[in-house]
Amino acid sequence: MPGGQEKDWPARIIFVLALAILLIAIVLGAHPLLLLLLGGQVAVVGWLRFHNAGGQRDTLIVSNDADASPDLRAALDALPSPTILVDRRAIIQHANRAAFDAFPGLRKGFPLTNTLRDPGLKQALDPVLRGAAAERAELIEHVPVERSFEVSIRRLTGNERVSAAVLHFQDTTQSRRVEQMRADFVANASHELRTPLASVLGFVETLQGPAKNDAVARERFLGIIAEQARRMTRLINDLLSLSRIEMRAHIPPSEAVDLASLVPRLFDLLGGLAAERQVKLVSDLPEGREFVVPGDRDELLRLAENLIENAIKYGGSGGKVQVSLARRGPDVALEVRDSGPGIPPEHLPRLTERFYRISTTESREQGGTGLGLAICKHIVTRHRGRMELACPEGGGLAVTVLLPAYKAI
Repeated sequence: MPGGQEKDWPARIIFVLALAILLIAIVLGAHPLLLLLLGGQVAVVGWLRFHNAGGQRDTLIVSNDADASPDLRAALDALPSPTILVDRRAIIQHANRAAFDAFPGLRKGFPLTNTLRDPGLKQALDPVLRGAAAERAELIEHVPVERSFEVSIRRLTGNERVSAAVLHFQDTTQSRRVEQMRADFVANASHELRTPLASVLGFVETLQGPAKNDAVARERFLGIIAEQARRMTRLINDLLSLSRIEMRAHIPPSEAVDLASLVPRLFDLLGGLAAERQVKLVSDLPEGREFVVPGDRDELLRLAENLIENAIKYGGSGGKVQVSLARRGPDVALEVRDSGPGIPPEHLPRLTERFYRISTTESREQGGTGLGLAICKHIVTRHRGRMELACPEGGGLAVTVLLPAYKAI
């Protein structure tokens, strides 16, 4: 007898007894009020029986986790990749730790589509739930960062009550990023390296030809060649840094980093550049407070260094650069503000694009590659934060980075 029917037999007996008493009362001509009470009892008991029986049937489907053998669950838990067990209605019956880490929204006893709403995944799962042996699908998630998985779906055979399919997820994010990195590097490098490389080749040909014996021209041209070579080196280094950050964007860093400890180090590092530009570095760090975030220390140093260096270079000589830290709700806010002329509002949304420059000439004169803020944006994205750019009243540019505060486990 099915489990739901075994558990509701007391309700059946009560329902039959109540119905019998009602019929006897009708035959004996009982008072109408008594008939009404007895009829109500029959109705209530009947409804409870129907409701309980239906609930048991639902529980049989939704709570089938017990039907999967302990050996099967242990085998799934031992797999290093995300693996999910579903029944014939695509209700999640079991998921290993890797699956919960990859998809925190998963809930046992709830439909898989509540968390993974990808149409391609559902299209591949449906045939398996209808009896197909296996299917494959590709799952691509874009929020909070882009991730990709190759999904293998296989039907389970055996007891009809055993969950119907196993979904195994193989993370392909890094391999896809490597391919994208190669394509981006070739495209960006070929575009940005063309000008300095042409300049170097042109001056080398001049030195080999008309200026071969001209000492003054030789010194000037060699200086230009060295400058262009340094520019290409900076560009290649920034492109490689950007590619490395993008490759790890799907892996959130977890080291506890106190941002307040980074600022004095960066002031020492960039003090010479600030003195050369006659820019005053000012810090606003509340005493006795820690501003700890989960992060990669080297990347956070690069983030703050890029922001402060940009403020020094483009904020104008004779001004100041102010670096401040504060708590904003659950986040730590790092703000770098200069006292320069500011930026027209129409340029603000595009400042973090690769190679976007308001003034190409000024950027190259300052030694910029057009990748500084793009690198900052990708570091912030990897740290699950956000970056705000604004031109406040009084002039200058204010860049605010909001990072989630560290929560000790």
